[in-house]
Amino acid sequence: MKDSREIIHKKVEAMDIEHQFEPQIPAANGGYGAYREDYAQEGFQFVAYWRIIRKRFWLVVGIAVLLTTLAAIYVARKPDIYEARGKVQVDSEQANPDLITSDRRSSVSSQDLSYFNTQLQLLNSESLLRRVVKELSLDSNPEFQKAKAQESVSAWRSMLKAVGLTNSDNKKKDSAVDEVSVASSTNLASSEDIAEAVRLSPYIEIIKKNLVVEPVRESRTTNKDTRLIEIAYRHTDPKLAAFVVNGISEIFALENQEKRTGTSSKTNDFLQKRIANLQSEIKNGEIKLVELTRDFGILKTDNDQTIVIDRLAGLNKQLLDAENDRKNAEAKYLAVNRSPESINAQVEDKMARYITERENNIRALIIDTQKKIAEKKATREKLLVEYLPAAQEIRELDNEIKTLQDEINKATRANQEDLDNFRRRTAQDLLEGLKTDYLKTKAQEDSIRAAYNAQYDQAQGQNQSGVSLRLLQQEIETKNGFLENLIKQQRENDVIAVGTDNNISVAEIAIPPEIPVAPRRVMTVLAALFLSTLFGMGLALFLEYLDDTIRTTEEVENYLQLPALAAIPRIDSIPKRRLLLVGANEDGDANPATDLLIHNDSRSSLSEAYRQLRTSILLSTAGHAPKSLLITSSLPAEGKTTTAVNTAISLAQTGANVLIIDADMRRPRLHSIFNISNAKGLSTLLSSELADESILSVIGYDKESRLNLLTSGPVPPNPAELVGSEQMSNLLKIMQKHFTHVVVDSPPIASFTDGVLIASMVDGVILVVHSGKSSRQVIRRSKQLLQDIGVKIFGVVLNNVDLRSQDNYYYYQSYYHRDNYRQDNE
Repeated sequence: MKDSREIIHKKVEAMDIEHQFEPQIPAANGGYGAYREDYAQEGFQFVAYWRIIRKRFWLVVGIAVLLTTLAAIYVARKPDIYEARGKVQVDSEQANPDLITSDRRSSVSSQDLSYFNTQLQLLNSESLLRRVVKELSLDSNPEFQKAKAQESVSAWRSMLKAVGLTNSDNKKKDSAVDEVSVASSTNLASSEDIAEAVRLSPYIEIIKKNLVVEPVRESRTTNKDTRLIEIAYRHTDPKLAAFVVNGISEIFALENQEKRTGTSSKTNDFLQKRIANLQSEIKNGEIKLVELTRDFGILKTDNDQTIVIDRLAGLNKQLLDAENDRKNAEAKYLAVNRSPESINAQVEDKMARYITERENNIRALIIDTQKKIAEKKATREKLLVEYLPAAQEIRELDNEIKTLQDEINKATRANQEDLDNFRRRTAQDLLEGLKTDYLKTKAQEDSIRAAYNAQYDQAQGQNQSGVSLRLLQQEIETKNGFLENLIKQQRENDVIAVGTDNNISVAEIAIPPEIPVAPRRVMTVLAALFLSTLFGMGLALFLEYLDDTIRTTEEVENYLQLPALAAIPRIDSIPKRRLLLVGANEDGDANPATDLLIHNDSRSSLSEAYRQLRTSILLSTAGHAPKSLLITSSLPAEGKTTTAVNTAISLAQTGANVLIIDADMRRPRLHSIFNISNAKGLSTLLSSELADESILSVIGYDKESRLNLLTSGPVPPNPAELVGSEQMSNLLKIMQKHFTHVVVDSPPIASFTDGVLIASMVDGVILVVHSGKSSRQVIRRSKQLLQDIGVKIFGVVLNNVDLRSQDNYYYYQSYYHRDNYRQDNE
């Protein structure tokens, strides 16, 4: 042991000599700038991503398997979809010389692509598809009705409707009604056409969703267009798919023929409906003519007066009566409004009744309160026999009597205020009643006057009866002439339509396919596997981003910019359980029975980890090993006490005289680990003036671990004041004279200030970080607290490392092969 210690000291001296000849360049971050530069250059490389994915490998696999299985089940349940294809030929348009209607079209050159593109768009138009649905009776087809029902009750549509992203059926009906009114007002279409279009719109959407119309090219390499248009339609029924394609092709050609001849089915329907409407209007006009002839001056009363004149006389009498009623009501209202004293008699009459009722209530309240006052006064007289007027009991009775008297006064004032308010309300109600009567009579007068004026205008209109009858007769004659022209045009168009060629024809009919084109089950499953794997990887990276803990030595050096001195493995993750030393208690270790297992096996992986920590400590300062060392943590339960004890034992194994001090006077544990008394200790030394011999007499010695022990002593009420005192600094100086190394265990520095105070008195500090538990932010805060006071931080000990995790796979392999090698040598 002594030889190894001498070798280490020689290496330190050699390093110190080399440092003397090197230029001293100040480093950022307290001397640890190299870590920042190295990791800044490397960045978050692909290897880091791979380690994160390996760390959560089963999460990625689980997500990929789950989503792929769901996708496989979904596509397996999907029915086979067949695609039927047909072709339509669109030749150049030629004018018809025999067409005598006004709808003429000039010839179009074969090079005019606009005509071809127009026909391509018309094949997708809703008007064509609407006619296809009607003529092929697809709205009554069971397959289309089933598709419509599934679309209306689909889960996705219900979800969109719930969040307001799609309109409900009621809103669609309302919008359809609005469209009908707009179309009727602009003569674009009749209300029946709009209603029919709204009814067929779901079936049109079903067709458009599965319909593909594309121009046919000569070849994919030349990319030259032809005069052919390919129509493809997909459906689960191959026969129905072919039926729809052939129907679209035939109706498209037929519609083009109707447009060229000017006799489309829509035009014929319009002419027929217009002729029927004109005939109905002419008939209604003739009936109206008879009725007007009878109404204008023919219907008379017994006194040889017309009915209109009799009604006018009756309304005149009613108007005179209404004017008189209005004038009387107006006079009363204005009289009261100008002189309010005129309603005082009525107000006083109501006030008398109200005052009588209120006085009865107030009188009962006053009598009851006066009885209480009399009782209180009688009680007071009795108490005056025994107490003085200034006594507490007498004063309380006086206050109660005063309170009751105040209640009487308050009730009296409230009664008077209520009477005043009632007077004002009564006068206002009477005035409002007169105003209401006036407004009512005025409204009645206005209503009768409006009826009188209307009847008067009607009487005046009888003088123009002759003019109205002549205008109606002229209108009937005009409609008769228009009816003759429509009938003539219908006959002419029927004759012209014969013999007109059609430039659009069906080039290839669709036949029911035998092989389905969808779903592509294998491709879908492979795509689901690929996407779900990417999603699982993304989720793994996101979870890693949310993880704020330190798990590996690389993260220590990357996030904290501090050296990672050692990684202490967790007991249950060590490949071969040969334990040198382990902490097991509230500090976060595995075995709760004891903190000392160092004597079990000095060749175990755990022993090697602490030997590595010992070497890092001895080489942490230039020229000599550190005399005093503080081992602390950011938060409780990170293993600082265990690390401090085992580090001290590891230093003692080199033959050095090592002292460990339990400076955690809030939760001392050193005495329980070594099973010694805590009657005297650090608190005893700091709270008294003792000589060096007396101080050394308090220090204990453990033969098994060869450690000198200074426990915390009795827990003081002011640990921070004792630790930060000059006595503590002097004590450490004395201990450094008598011992090779002094290891101090302090409370967590993020929770208490004791550790920060001790850190300023020692050569350096080691931070203990619990792997997978300690927060980066808390550790950075602890590091900043130490650096703010100029403390030298030797580095970080990563405690309780799980060697079996993917993060520490390198350490696991290292310890595993090392133990196998030692086992083979044994």
